[in-house]
Amino acid sequence: MLHITEIRPTGAYRLWVAFSDGLRGEVDLAEELDGPIFEPLRDPAVFAQVAVDPEIHTIAWPNGADFAPEFLRDLVRPHAVA
Repeated sequence: MLHITEIRPTGAYRLWVAFSDGLRGEVDLAEELDGPIFEPLRDPAVFAQVAVDPEIHTIAWPNGADFAPEFLRDLVRPHAVA
């Protein structure tokens, strides 16, 4: 099962993500923040509150928004940010 092991905001709606399978890279979520649960994340201060949820092993925000690790892996740009 794929998990997120580390996360770091890198810019406007972008995150550096480390996966349990060793892949690391940047994801751009700018085009993914639609709908009631994701709209609040368009506020940079809210977006920056991202963390790895220890129970579901993926990124999540205090408002309950999250993305599946597999979805994020499909978006990753390897070597974009060290």
